[in-house]
Amino acid sequence: MRRIAVKTLATAGTGLIAVCAGCVGAGRGVATQQAAVTASPTTQNQAADSILPEINLRQVSLTAELSGDALPTTSDPRAQITHAAMALQGPVLSDTLPMADETVPPIAPAAMPLDLGSALEMAAGQNPQVTFARQRIREASAQLQAANALWLPSLRAGVNYNKHEGRLQDVEGVVNDVSRGSLYSGFGAQAVGAGSPAVPGLVMNFHTRDAIFQPRIAERSLAARQQASQAVIQDLLTETAVAYINLLEAQQLRAISRETTVNLQALTDLTASFATSGAGLRSDADRTRTELLIQEVEDVRADENVQLASARLAQLLSYDPTVEFIPQEPSLAPLEMISPDRPLADLIATGLSNRPELAESGFLVGAAVERLRRERYAPLVPSVLLGVSYGWNGGGVGGNLDNFGDRVDADAVAWWEIRNLGFGEQAARESARAQVSQARAQQIRVMDQIASEVVQGHAQLRLRQRQIEIAQNGIGSANDSYRRNAERIRNGQGLPIESLQSVQALGAAQRQYARVVADYNRAQFTLTRSLGWPVSALAAP
Repeated sequence: MRRIAVKTLATAGTGLIAVCAGCVGAGRGVATQQAAVTASPTTQNQAADSILPEINLRQVSLTAELSGDALPTTSDPRAQITHAAMALQGPVLSDTLPMADETVPPIAPAAMPLDLGSALEMAAGQNPQVTFARQRIREASAQLQAANALWLPSLRAGVNYNKHEGRLQDVEGVVNDVSRGSLYSGFGAQAVGAGSPAVPGLVMNFHTRDAIFQPRIAERSLAARQQASQAVIQDLLTETAVAYINLLEAQQLRAISRETTVNLQALTDLTASFATSGAGLRSDADRTRTELLIQEVEDVRADENVQLASARLAQLLSYDPTVEFIPQEPSLAPLEMISPDRPLADLIATGLSNRPELAESGFLVGAAVERLRRERYAPLVPSVLLGVSYGWNGGGVGGNLDNFGDRVDADAVAWWEIRNLGFGEQAARESARAQVSQARAQQIRVMDQIASEVVQGHAQLRLRQRQIEIAQNGIGSANDSYRRNAERIRNGQGLPIESLQSVQALGAAQRQYARVVADYNRAQFTLTRSLGWPVSALAAP
């Protein structure tokens, strides 16, 4: 198993984490090598040469064509079989699975090379989910600024004209017919009669409890939004990494499928030659032909899976879905960002310390507690109204507007309130207590969820590592089976049809290995997400 070093990048404000994952060459045997990841083709090609340590993977290459040579005109079937079997030279030795870049047609204009690190950076930089999360942070930040500004007055300026005709009662109760007009302009507005302007020029009107507690609530709400944004980014990075692995798996399976088709084509030609010469059965030729046609359907299905995986990745990257991404890794290889041997208790502690969801729930509990405090102190702190106006005011009888001069008004008001004879206060406090209990219950639920996800991810990692070892052994057994069948045919003890099962078994073993490696790599990223993408946990113990 190879280990890779995972490079994490933290972007200010969003905690952007980009992981550049790739494989570097590792020697055979038990020893492992940890190296920095690069995206250079040279390093990737070196990695492809040592994907299966301690497994000398033999690729079946049935190239048993007769190269135009006619079978000997002999009546001895044994001699005919022996001669034909000499064309079956045995499997071509190889240390890797089929290279995806060797079986995929040349890159078309609508294709784009891509590596995992670039995919993660693109996803975190231009995905609409990330943009939405960032705008939520901006909204919470603006709310915090508004809360901190509750102590500051507002400024107003305006002009008003008032005209009255008809009866008007004075302060002594006398009703008179009045015809008057007045004009006011300056710092404030709506100055009519003896009262202060209805719209003061400098005004402060707020509940003191809001000015004290609302900034605290807004601070915790902003911190919760920031943690929620981190969770969105981490989810997106994980989805993108999994989608990239899915694409790489689809391309690897396509390479295996095409190689199997080549092998079956060669076997079909050989069995047909045996049947034509009388050394084999026509039913054998029909059977291999049927298997070849079935395999060709699998080739088309493999092409479909590659295109679907590429389109899904393009969706996460907010990229043109008509472009087919070409992974730069030549073949699937096990990644090791987190060792399956790490103690489970340490991983759970890491997850509880780093998951942004748990931090978010903690800040939400704090905000709920501050709301409860606000309701407790609400009857004890007054509401405040301060107003100062200065302007130019004048008027007269009828339609005359004269006698203008300066006018200054100042008002200061403070009042206390017990809502609804105290029943409203009690209801507000009970509601705030319930919100605190809900936030704490949610926090406990998140803790349980994190622990469960870490345990599940760790179990998947360990068991899928075991699956890789079994799948490697399966490839070796498939090669041994083919080699023995080939030897029997060369010795005139069997027919080419006997190699059909070996060809199918090798293809199945290769597909199984590709799938379990992809599952293992997906489990690596899933467990990394469960831990909150911590830098310390991505290093080998």
